[in-house]
Amino acid sequence: MGVRSVEAQLLHRPPGLGAGEVVRRLLAVQAQDVPSACLAFRARSPSLLLADVESAWRDREIVRVWGPRGTLHFVHADDLPWLHAVTRRDAATLRRLAQEGVSGDDLLPLIEGALSGQGPLTKAELEERLAGRARGQGVVHLVALAAFHGLAVLAPPRGGKPTYVHAADWLGAPITPEPDRERALAELARRYRRAHRPSEPEDLAAWSGLSLGEARTAWRLSGPGPSPSPGPNPDTGLGTGTPDPLPAEDVPVRLVPAFDEFLLGWKSRDPVVPAAHARQVFPGGGILRPVVLAGGVAAGVWERRGAEATVKPFGPLPAEALAEEVADVRRFLTPTKG
Repeated sequence: MGVRSVEAQLLHRPPGLGAGEVVRRLLAVQAQDVPSACLAFRARSPSLLLADVESAWRDREIVRVWGPRGTLHFVHADDLPWLHAVTRRDAATLRRLAQEGVSGDDLLPLIEGALSGQGPLTKAELEERLAGRARGQGVVHLVALAAFHGLAVLAPPRGGKPTYVHAADWLGAPITPEPDRERALAELARRYRRAHRPSEPEDLAAWSGLSLGEARTAWRLSGPGPSPSPGPNPDTGLGTGTPDPLPAEDVPVRLVPAFDEFLLGWKSRDPVVPAAHARQVFPGGGILRPVVLAGGVAAGVWERRGAEATVKPFGPLPAEALAEEVADVRRFLTPTKG
């Protein structure tokens, strides 16, 4: 696999994109960890602030839902019906509910009744409304079951706690999956290919959670891959075709957060994370550290305390570009006065 396209992943930071457009261009932004997800917007915009991302979430332009691979993602509200059609699945959720001791043939009406008309609720508030039928993570898995049926999404946190809300209360109506599965599969592959270059059906399968067979079908339905062309596409702004990836030496230094799409959007992380440093990026236990990208490759890791970023490079890095990125993390996270 060649150099991953920073243009497709917006890591060249094109000006003028709002938070909703960043999500639409990327197709989805992994959001199991909300602070990391928000920093993914910073890496792709020269002007967005954390408050802008939070506003897009509150205004329902972007929605936090269980999406590809059954993992929480930010998705543009307009894309929910077709993406829901191809990524929803409940087998793992039902298995986890059984493991948590949550059973019965009324689980869906139970959780829908607890959510409906209440506005966003924390896990503790939902647990109280469920009156002993589910506790702890069993509550979250019940919400995931409702989400599978288009009945629940996640609202912004309250008091640092995640909140869950009936989709009709938050969006005006439940999420109704696109009825034409082939149309949804074709859209999935088209959008995935625009945001992940170069890529193959195996990458789509790994990213989406589809079987390889369905991913290949989606790939075929999406038509031929785009060809190089500099002209803008009015629908996507990505060009009518696919420009060649930037030479590695022209790829900018970027501080990307944990779970960033540039690392997790393909089947293999090898093109981005050199084997010699893999354990520093992926130490085990499901941990994925924030990464410094230079030349399209992991050149260090970094950590954050408040608005301050500290870099641990694997070798020499361009000092000026790195200082600009550290300062930009501070800019993004610092509330504006007035």
